[in-house]
Amino acid sequence: MSGPIVKFCLFQLLFIVWLGVGRAQDKPLSQATPVAELKVKEGFKVELLYSVPKAEQGSWVSMCYDNKGRLIVSDQYGTLYRMTPPKPGETLSKGDIEKINLDIGEAQGLLFAFDSLYVVVNGKVNKGRGLYRVKDTNGDDNFDEVKLLRKFADKGGEHGPHAVLLGPDGASIYVVVGDQIPLTELNQSRVPQVWNEDQLLPRPYGKGFMKGIPAPGGWIAKTDPNGENWELIATGFRNQYDAAFDRNGELFTYDADMEWDMNTPWYRPTRINHVTSGAEFGWRNGGGKWPAYYPDSLASVVDIGPGSPTGVGFGYGAKFPKKYQDAFYALDWSYGKLYAVHLKAKGASFTADFEPFITGRPLPLTDILIHPSDGAMYFTIGGRKVQSGLYRVTYVGEEKLGDNLGVAPSKLSGVRKSLEVFHGKQDAQALVKAWPFLGDPDRHLRFAARIAVESQPVGTWQDRVLAEKDPLAAINGAIALARHGDKNLQGKLLEMLNKIEWKSLGETRRVDLVRAYSLAFIRMGAPDDSIRQVLADRMDPFLPGKTPELNTELLQLMVYLQAPSAAEKGIVLLKTAPSQEEQMAYAKSLRHLKVGWTMPLREDFFKWFTLAGAYKGGASFGLFVANMKKDALANLSKDEAVALKTIIEAKPDSKTPQFTFTPRGFVKAWKVSDFDDVINVGLEGGRSFSNGRQMFGAGACFACHRFKQEGGAIGPDLTSAGGKFSPRDLLESIIEPSKEISDQYGATVFTKNDGSAIVGRIMNLGDDTLRINVNMMNPNDIVMLKRKDLKDMKASPTSMMPPGLTYTLSKDDVLDLLAYLLSQGNPDDPMFK
Repeated sequence: MSGPIVKFCLFQLLFIVWLGVGRAQDKPLSQATPVAELKVKEGFKVELLYSVPKAEQGSWVSMCYDNKGRLIVSDQYGTLYRMTPPKPGETLSKGDIEKINLDIGEAQGLLFAFDSLYVVVNGKVNKGRGLYRVKDTNGDDNFDEVKLLRKFADKGGEHGPHAVLLGPDGASIYVVVGDQIPLTELNQSRVPQVWNEDQLLPRPYGKGFMKGIPAPGGWIAKTDPNGENWELIATGFRNQYDAAFDRNGELFTYDADMEWDMNTPWYRPTRINHVTSGAEFGWRNGGGKWPAYYPDSLASVVDIGPGSPTGVGFGYGAKFPKKYQDAFYALDWSYGKLYAVHLKAKGASFTADFEPFITGRPLPLTDILIHPSDGAMYFTIGGRKVQSGLYRVTYVGEEKLGDNLGVAPSKLSGVRKSLEVFHGKQDAQALVKAWPFLGDPDRHLRFAARIAVESQPVGTWQDRVLAEKDPLAAINGAIALARHGDKNLQGKLLEMLNKIEWKSLGETRRVDLVRAYSLAFIRMGAPDDSIRQVLADRMDPFLPGKTPELNTELLQLMVYLQAPSAAEKGIVLLKTAPSQEEQMAYAKSLRHLKVGWTMPLREDFFKWFTLAGAYKGGASFGLFVANMKKDALANLSKDEAVALKTIIEAKPDSKTPQFTFTPRGFVKAWKVSDFDDVINVGLEGGRSFSNGRQMFGAGACFACHRFKQEGGAIGPDLTSAGGKFSPRDLLESIIEPSKEISDQYGATVFTKNDGSAIVGRIMNLGDDTLRINVNMMNPNDIVMLKRKDLKDMKASPTSMMPPGLTYTLSKDDVLDLLAYLLSQGNPDDPMFK
């Protein structure tokens, strides 16, 4: 979601209570969320150390400790404060909080290192946004000097400069900056400085947020203690607020989503990223965000879901059991969740699972640290002028404490690092070392190798790319050459790509090949008619492919080439796609196609826009669809526009989304007992993966749930459901959604003083107003409720997931859907044999 701390968020945590409404109504308004209202991992204890008086000390958003173990915090819109953590069982009083009387504050990043306090200002204090160094020059234990080390542009607000952290070498610092701040002046860069939007076709726009602000997006840079030499480490973030190094010097961050994009194919949930050298994560504005599968970017370690990322940190030094000592903690301001992310080495990178460690109502989390003196975790809540507080977490269980060694990386991580030494520098050994890994099975090794190659003069390796015989190495070499090579090389590059045997590639590598072709045109220019025809003829037999990802990229390339066959094939894909995201991905390309249309195909295309009129999504969703329709209309002749007038002006028949061109009729009001004959024996085979996916759309599951990186986000991500639930439990949750309701996704009944009630989930915090989503199929169905009008609130006994979603499915359809979910999206699961 949009900038941490000062942002609107969707789908707030169940039972969030703002400033003491509902059960906490008798709580003083100046008191932070009581510990009794928190849900804490078993074996851990939380203490509320201090409730910050807003009028005097503001709302705290960043924190560090100094060389004497004192905590230093910053008010988001005010100054800095210093305090000594109290002894166990004790709390702080106002008199324990020391104000730092200097013209510095509004900090979203604090670090004490090199006998100095580093402050990242995201506001107007002193000389405005920038990295500052604050020192005690006379040894009287009072800061008395403020020096601006690096000025950042005074723009960006919520998406500005954020965290500052000590480098793993102990001799450098890293600065984390959101996507509205232009890059600072660089001395060197591990990211090749050839970034581009890299859109094969013009992207769609909704409300236009960030329109006109180009790549590279949010960034992380390294500098020395004096802030003199700056090196770019990674780009392509949206609004990563904080970052942390593990024991082995691997960097991780928690990046934001864009809630306005929800339920579009370019929506990307908040996610944990492994920030490797030279990384590019593909954030672009509007509908131009790169999908996670693009080979010229890197994917996340794990997707978290909707939220508002703030502070992060590892549990090293905590007196916790090993699992929680090694955990990467990620704070979500909007949902009030402190996640424990458990990393596992995988290839040259990591994978992870995560769990709520502490949750609250409200708990607008802002920053976190492990204190070296007592081994306790400290976290703050606050931001956006809401009630702030300081908390301490200790372990009181019986498990053995950890060894502070962290998660061991794989051997391939060492290989990756050996390639990363060539990033951003010319070295005669770079091509010798890196080239063999351009075709490696590991994505991070291929990426690191390509960046090492791109860091060398293009003239030293362009001929080697054009002569490469290994298909995967050739594809990645082509991507590098498209990004750096002279435009005159396009013909030779396309000739090389045309020699790659399609049959020799798996579906994922085919996507990579299509991306390589696309970059050759984006970077080197449009092909002439003869080249267009040759490539269109080459690609035509391969559309459709077996996966939505391949079909999306192939259709986009065919539309770019203005291949007449793209019209009929694209409409078939559009009509059979089970999710609105997949349909939008095809429509996004088809709107630019000018050839190959017949009147029936035109009719089907504009009938889709009528269907899409009932689809739901984030705040920009309706405008995305409307603007795509405008583009499609621009390709009609006057006669076609007249003939299609009735269809063009048609309105959706229903406000409820229908994801198929043909409405489905009632089959049966299914009960769980109707499936006892199958569930009791198990789904042993004969199920249809493709039909299961279709039924996930027909049952409107995609409207609220994500599965394999597509679908809505208001409900839980179901990709891993097959590993957590038995077939009966999963079926029961589908057919009887109100039988057991998750704390995270349930609804609340808000009773007003006049006796009326609102049922829904809070989606935003504010000083005196709640914004409540009352329809899980429509993120924008919002009711406003003033705090003074709220009498009571309680858990709703009814799920927001409506019953009857399986009533249009046959028994086999339901079983295929169940198998699809249980397989976790694996078409090779034995259930489909």
